[in-house]
Amino acid sequence: MKVIGLLGGMSWESSIEYYRLVNERVKTLLGGFHSAHTVLYSVDFAAIEQMQADGRWDDAGAELNRAAKALEAAGAEFVVLCTNTMHKVADRLEAGLGIPLLHLGDATAAAIKTAGVRRVGLLGTGFTMAQPFYRDRLAAHGLDVLVPGAEDRELVHRIIYDELVLGVVKPESREAYRGVIARLADAGAEGVIYGCTEIELLVGPEDSPVPTFPTTRLHAEAAVDYALGTTSLPVPPT
Repeated sequence: MKVIGLLGGMSWESSIEYYRLVNERVKTLLGGFHSAHTVLYSVDFAAIEQMQADGRWDDAGAELNRAAKALEAAGAEFVVLCTNTMHKVADRLEAGLGIPLLHLGDATAAAIKTAGVRRVGLLGTGFTMAQPFYRDRLAAHGLDVLVPGAEDRELVHRIIYDELVLGVVKPESREAYRGVIARLADAGAEGVIYGCTEIELLVGPEDSPVPTFPTTRLHAEAAVDYALGTTSLPVPPT
């Protein structure tokens, strides 16, 4: 079993889910007392969030690059970046790194295509929904990506940062998300990506009229399958 390097803390609420999902899948697949070989590096999200707000993405990338190298030095054999938004700086994170990054976008795209879905709605932070780094990665896999309108994007982003990253889950926010998801489906989405690791704390498959693709779970499952040698790394777009 390969050692999984979890780069988390963005937020730690969702990093807990990564750790749980990784170990649950290992237990399911191997049984008994088995658990995953993991190394966890958890950053201070306050510093990263301020870099996001200031548009200091190069600084954020350098910080995650240092963290990824610390994981490598600790024995990790590949890196799982436990956040969607910070895949914006994936290239910077990988600079000079001697172990691979299991890219969340590639793992998500593989699951969507396996499900036979081509037109998919995307929920995430404002950065993930509005900026091209994530949508373009999915589009390069042949997917047609829809995002909510500006008002819905603001709502989704606000609930993530004002509530979910703080561990706050409100029934009224769940209802608001259900409305956004329904509007994406009405616009032609054949499935919906829960493209922020905290979103899965709020909504599940039962909250959508179309299939959902929870990126935290999909990423964690792909990490375990690669660690156990049952699959290769998800293929990046060409």
